[in-house]
Amino acid sequence: MHVRAARPDDAETLRTAVSRAREAAVFDDIGAPLLDVSAAGVREAAAEAEWSFLMEDDGGPVGVAIAHPDAEGSSDEPGDADADGREAELLALWVHPNHAGEGVAAELLARVASSVADYGVETLRATVPTDSPGATEFFSAHGFVHRGTRRGPAGDESVVVADVAALR
Repeated sequence: MHVRAARPDDAETLRTAVSRAREAAVFDDIGAPLLDVSAAGVREAAAEAEWSFLMEDDGGPVGVAIAHPDAEGSSDEPGDADADGREAELLALWVHPNHAGEGVAAELLARVASSVADYGVETLRATVPTDSPGATEFFSAHGFVHRGTRRGPAGDESVVVADVAALR
């Protein structure tokens, strides 16, 4: 398997992989649909995000990660003690169910961290549903710490952050 930058022309391939996984959408880290699986939806998300990565094997895509930087020096997250440091948000981290537990998510996360660090980002932020122990455990195991809780469209969610240097 290998990771590469996602391109807008990956839309159909990614759409097919997600559909074959019997999922109607690529979900964000809080379980809300991030983008529809139409080629246009995937193409739009890849074009708008600063960092999009695709992991593939011989059979096609097995995972995707999408991140975007905050405006420099700004953050509206609860408990943000360091508004001077530049942050990026992990918008999506998806792994095909047949490849769960193979390190795909960890490798995609490391690739995002490496890329955002090159642009001066110090902190990577994600949101996790408070009722999702698996996601909470994953992020905790990768060095994310709880920053605060907020009310999101799918209910309460934890805001977690990690030092980008530690994720690389």
